[in-house]
Amino acid sequence: MHSDSVSFSVDENKQTMDIEAYFERIGYQNSRNKLDLQTLTEILQHQIRAVPFENLNIHCGEPMELNLEAVFNHVVRRKRGGWCLQLNHLFYWALTTIGFEAIMLGGQIYNFPACRYSKTMIHPLLLVTLSGKKYIVDAAFPFSCQPWEPLELISGKDQPQVPAIFHLTEENGTWYLDQTKRQQYVPNQEFIDSNILGKNNHRKIFSFTLEPRMIEDFRPVSEYAQSSPTCVMVHTSLCSIQTQEGVHGLLGTTLVYKKFNYKDNVDLVEFKTLKEEELEEVLKHIFGINLETKLMPKRGNPFFTI
Repeated sequence: MHSDSVSFSVDENKQTMDIEAYFERIGYQNSRNKLDLQTLTEILQHQIRAVPFENLNIHCGEPMELNLEAVFNHVVRRKRGGWCLQLNHLFYWALTTIGFEAIMLGGQIYNFPACRYSKTMIHPLLLVTLSGKKYIVDAAFPFSCQPWEPLELISGKDQPQVPAIFHLTEENGTWYLDQTKRQQYVPNQEFIDSNILGKNNHRKIFSFTLEPRMIEDFRPVSEYAQSSPTCVMVHTSLCSIQTQEGVHGLLGTTLVYKKFNYKDNVDLVEFKTLKEEELEEVLKHIFGINLETKLMPKRGNPFFTI
């Protein structure tokens, strides 16, 4: 599924998908000569800090495209974000274009209100092999579930990172990604929905197998997630971007910032309810997003936790 020769049209001018434009978009200027863990980690961190996870097109009356050329145009040329089907596809393209050995896998997201994993595969993620070692790499998960570093594919090992301690476990060919969060200090907790904080410090994220996938395997879920009124992506508008110290999130009109480990193994979580007229400036200055059509913010049943 090498896509570096694919091209697309923008304003009637044929343009190729340019890896240099991708690296400019994510602000990565370091050497790409060594295809090692450090380079992989740096590219991952640049993407998650430059490109937000967001589903705002759905709430602006526009489609969330699956085609790689359209995703490149949307994220790189128009400087927008995207959801996992778009961002991990773009990330896969970038890594394989510069020579990393990577395959796409499919994950089932844990639905914490229902206390179960999704019945179908809905989340693409990457398996990268470096010097015989295998790593799970994901550039497209919102809020503090987003790993900042590749996760070595080892069952039962604690893998501490800035956002949390991540754990991979394997049972009968199925792998599970969990995390253990820190305690949280919330100065204005009485003014927010406690469900957004999560009920405990241990959180299940997704399950997956090592069966290779292609982006076309996700087309049915892409169509469903944009049209079903019961889908979280339809009833909740969201945006999330990582920073050097934490993560910004926007759920409907609720703006959240979490600063990781701000003191003594405690995360600081701050909330603010925005007026609709404040959304445009917040999206522009915090998430780097300039919308071309009006956003209709929504906040449905709780699904995501910060």
